[in-house]
Amino acid sequence: MNHTALQPDTREVIRQAESFITACYRELEITEDERDRRLADIREEMQRTGTYKHSGEELAHGARMAWRHNSRCIGRLFWHSLDVIDARGAETAEEVAAALLHHMKQANNGGRIRPVITVFRSDEEQGRALRIWNHQLIRYAGYPGNGEHPRTGDPASDEFTAVCLKLGWQGTGGDFDLLPLVISIGAEEPRCFPIPPGLVQEVPLSHPEIPQFTELGLRWYSVPIVSDMCLEIGGIRYPAAPFNGWYMETEIGSRNFGDTDRYNRLPAVADLLGLDRSTNTSLWKDRALLELNRAVLYSFKQAGVSIVDHHTAADQFIRFQEQEKQQGREVSGKWGWLIPPMSPSSTPIWNDNKLRDLQLSPRFVYRKQQAELGQRAAAEAEAEGCPFHQSMKSD
Repeated sequence: MNHTALQPDTREVIRQAESFITACYRELEITEDERDRRLADIREEMQRTGTYKHSGEELAHGARMAWRHNSRCIGRLFWHSLDVIDARGAETAEEVAAALLHHMKQANNGGRIRPVITVFRSDEEQGRALRIWNHQLIRYAGYPGNGEHPRTGDPASDEFTAVCLKLGWQGTGGDFDLLPLVISIGAEEPRCFPIPPGLVQEVPLSHPEIPQFTELGLRWYSVPIVSDMCLEIGGIRYPAAPFNGWYMETEIGSRNFGDTDRYNRLPAVADLLGLDRSTNTSLWKDRALLELNRAVLYSFKQAGVSIVDHHTAADQFIRFQEQEKQQGREVSGKWGWLIPPMSPSSTPIWNDNKLRDLQLSPRFVYRKQQAELGQRAAAEAEAEGCPFHQSMKSD
């Protein structure tokens, strides 16, 4: 192709399109003649409109490739099974919200979690950019508390909860309030869409050997649907493309409940077990962490909800590496993200010193818009003397 008559940005998109279409069509075993015709069509479309549109087949395989390339994900063995929902035709916030609720239902699948991605329109439509402001479609609210009220909920959600409250949403102030969906279209103000009762499956935590564990009142939702990353395929960016796999138990037990800047429940678990917290040499944190993760695994299995333990997940990652090697592809990986947060040295990933973050495309990239929205709402709240913002400042 002769790119000399095109603008630099257009030439770069065409270059990325060529790279993606060549790899995609090769993997799908589409003929070279069809590939060349498609590339000619893309060039013509780029000259005429400044962008191009993926076919449904290209979008689906590109999304699967992006999962395969995700250097932070340990669960990529199943990348080819990703169910891709093409929602590029959604125009209004109501239509987007309906598609997201459909995603939740399809992903949960009665507890047999199905990997799903819903892809909305690209970032190319000027003035009509679509944004989902949630970090995950399903997430619990966070309330920093103040002198009169103790903090409750998930600290990771404090700022976004303040945004939702500013937009008119109301929670109970408890530990497990499901946050609404927040969606904006173009220059329109973001809007809240509460999740209908009963749509989200939540798993109450119990322990196989400790009946008193239920007294802690812990629970977690069944499926993690990440919604604050941008999907890039062949030079085209899709800023709204929520996707999910299923949980690894340490994500809930070690991080969500174990981290001191999250729910910080290790002390409560240790006290329930009668452990000595007066000294680190009792290893009370390690013992509490183990039983908390056992409770997560046991509870999800009792509820019939898909989940994987960190040892099995690590073994699956090794199988993924072997499969990719057979296909002549190098695996992109960030070691610090792939080792589990519990007993990492007992997994085969621990000694893998060859992992590299290759920045492959198609790919998922992080967005900062959620933080920007939170800052804007916080500034507005401060100007109006919002009590929620004042409590955030004192946290």
